[in-house]
Amino acid sequence: MSLGGLLWIIVVGFVAGLIARWLAPGPNNPSGFILTTILGIAGAFLATFVGQAIGHYSPDQGAGFIMATIGAVVVLFIWHRLVASGVIKG
Repeated sequence: MSLGGLLWIIVVGFVAGLIARWLAPGPNNPSGFILTTILGIAGAFLATFVGQAIGHYSPDQGAGFIMATIGAVVVLFIWHRLVASGVIKG
């Protein structure tokens, strides 16, 4: 993977994480540049995994920006449920 590709993943992950935090606000959302970026990247991985599992993406394709954002919202929902149940500290 090239440096340009890695930077692109970080930028897309950060923007997807920002939009997900805006769409699903909460007092216990992960904050800061690094956690927001990780949120977006995790959403992209989730969207890619599900998309490939249902046949929407081929094995060499990844999720696009919109699906990465939707995946990040799902990750945030799971985060909120884990905090609400006390599994992790908010």
